[in-house]
Amino acid sequence: MSKIARRQFLKTAATGAVGITFAGIGRQALAAGDDVIRIGWVNARSGPLSPFAEADEYILKLAETALADGVTVDGKKYGVKFILKDTQSSPPRAGQVTKDLISSDNVHLVITSSTPETVNPVADTCEAAGVPCISTVAPWEAIYFGRGAKPGQPSPFKWTYHFSFGASDFAQLYADQWSKLPTNKKVGVLLPNDADGNAIRGVMIPALEKAGFTVIDAGPYQNGAADFSAQIAKFRDAGVDIFNTFPFPPDLPVFWRQAAQKGLAKQIKIVQLAKAGLFEQEMEVLGALGHGMASGAYWHRAFPFVSPVSGIGCDALAAGFEKVSSKPWSQQVGAQMALIDVAIEALKRSANPADKAAIAKSISTLSVVTATGVVDFAKGPVPNVATTGLVGTQWVKAAAGAKFPFALNVTSNALIPAVPITASLQAYKLG
Repeated sequence: MSKIARRQFLKTAATGAVGITFAGIGRQALAAGDDVIRIGWVNARSGPLSPFAEADEYILKLAETALADGVTVDGKKYGVKFILKDTQSSPPRAGQVTKDLISSDNVHLVITSSTPETVNPVADTCEAAGVPCISTVAPWEAIYFGRGAKPGQPSPFKWTYHFSFGASDFAQLYADQWSKLPTNKKVGVLLPNDADGNAIRGVMIPALEKAGFTVIDAGPYQNGAADFSAQIAKFRDAGVDIFNTFPFPPDLPVFWRQAAQKGLAKQIKIVQLAKAGLFEQEMEVLGALGHGMASGAYWHRAFPFVSPVSGIGCDALAAGFEKVSSKPWSQQVGAQMALIDVAIEALKRSANPADKAAIAKSISTLSVVTATGVVDFAKGPVPNVATTGLVGTQWVKAAAGAKFPFALNVTSNALIPAVPITASLQAYKLG
């Protein structure tokens, strides 16, 4: 795709919607509505959550190539049309554009990803309308329990399915990642008052304490806070060696610059990020303050899996994104490819992909290897959910002559042993 075409694509997508038809089976066939499966793809393509959508255009192009001849189900060929909608990083708008997809575009399936702020309103809208929905990249507890499901009770959801890591996975990952360095095992935790923060607080903190860590919780705060003096003082006075946070991405540089000014950053041995700090652009904003920050990665170019839709392995997916975008690869490359992998496989295995109920039934028992690994809805841990793993990573200054200023090393693979460790975890050092 040319630079001009790419700019036009993004400009159009940002205004709300653009339809991309993935089927080289001729205009006549596509004109027959029953022969075209319409998939609505909702994401935050503008606003503070827009980095989560940066790989969308690239993944769409790969899917366009792979699905040029459509998909065949039970001997019949179908075209596939993706219709994109932008939430503008607004949960109310996420629900509204999903309604538009259902009522105006008559989509058969909706896919969405990246944070409960996007996923929950999209999934709720689909559930109410009886339209199947597949989502990813948000702690599954925040999507399942955050939308009203109760532990030990039957699932209230018939149409909505989510595959992702869980809040409990972070505790397991961190226990392994943090064991790589000697610390006093005191952890300062900064969690916002939102779906992510509340899910993490209820699951991860007890698990960390059970693993032998002393957790100092600064308490819930509102996204967009400008002054973190009280939280910084609490962590500093407690003598924490480890700092962990799940902030709304724009809040990270605000907090950490204040932490550096007030002496906390110099005290910390491990800076562990989630939700923020996933993308190199965020590290570049922090500059040298970002060197040595650790993260949990739901996808890395070192993953040993191959996307069934594109037929491309993870390292090649990352390299291809860098080539066409001139930007560093991000975790969203693999995550969004996996979202397409699951959606297309669900269509292929349905008895009739033009039947919404048939698609939902297909998803409920689906097991497929994707770019992020195995997605198996039959295994749980609860109905409507499949879990995927995390690896521990660390942002470091790239080697001299590298194309981009940061590199992301794999430092812990306890949850996905098939992923190779690429470097040892190093203590965070300010300056």
